[in-house]
Amino acid sequence: QVHLVESGGGLVQAGDSLRLSCAASGRTLSSYAMGWFRQPPGKDHEFVAVITWNGGSTRYADSVKGRFTISRDNARNTVYLQMNSLKPEDTAVYYCAADPATMRLSVRPAEFGSWGQGTQVTVSA
Repeated sequence: QVHLVESGGGLVQAGDSLRLSCAASGRTLSSYAMGWFRQPPGKDHEFVAVITWNGGSTRYADSVKGRFTISRDNARNTVYLQMNSLKPEDTAVYYCAADPATMRLSVRPAEFGSWGQGTQVTVSA
């Protein structure tokens, strides 16, 4: 089981940028495809982005395409989510998650077996 810890969240204004990090321990990150999900207030988890084990392929939710970029550094056992042009509707708790199917670009939370504790991102208008 891999242990995941997110960081980098905070309170920003619309149009600002943030970079979230997800540090892994316990198992090497290259054993997983990695995803980012978010949970807005009062709503269910929603897919944001996913990346294959080697970074060769990515997939994004339509709502963040062109503004967010997922990347990974397996040597550092870390996954990143660069978020630009943030909007108030991006406000949510952001979670990273690990999928043992290394080449799968899943959008389904149920296929990710390990999750971090989440980091809050709040975007003011």
